[in-house]
Amino acid sequence: MSSSMGSGMFPGQQPAGPHPVGGPGQPGLLPGGAPGNRVQGPNTLVDDLEASFEACFASLVSQDYVNGTDQEEIRTGVDQCIQKFLDVARQTECFFLQKRLQLSVQKPEQVVKEDVSELRNELQRKELLVQKHLSKLHHWQQVLEDVSVQHHDNMSVCS
Repeated sequence: MSSSMGSGMFPGQQPAGPHPVGGPGQPGLLPGGAPGNRVQGPNTLVDDLEASFEACFASLVSQDYVNGTDQEEIRTGVDQCIQKFLDVARQTECFFLQKRLQLSVQKPEQVVKEDVSELRNELQRKELLVQKHLSKLHHWQQVLEDVSVQHHDNMSVCS
């Protein structure tokens, strides 16, 4: 894990383009090469994330954990696995945030288009919510009107 941090995934990173991410000496998010081919060499963030995720489960289902030998040692091991997974997840999030920042600098119009799209979706969702509440309001107004008419009819019959 610290090897991917120490080798500097972001400093000196090449500009975005068709080249594979994770060249020699520089781990990236995905390995280079054709999809499905595992490239030998430095681990990528995806490889590290997958390995740490698998290690979390492996530590929970290991025979030592099931037999319950040294509980404190097991708890420490599980905590370390989870901490490593969280660290690699943060690195992955940082990678995507950096890419997002690069995109906002290189293509600010794309970010604005995405923001407009998100706002339209939110507006549509809220309009549907307002319609739902209006429908409920009309229903209850009708119920109140019916009750009021019944009450008025009952009062006139009693008089």
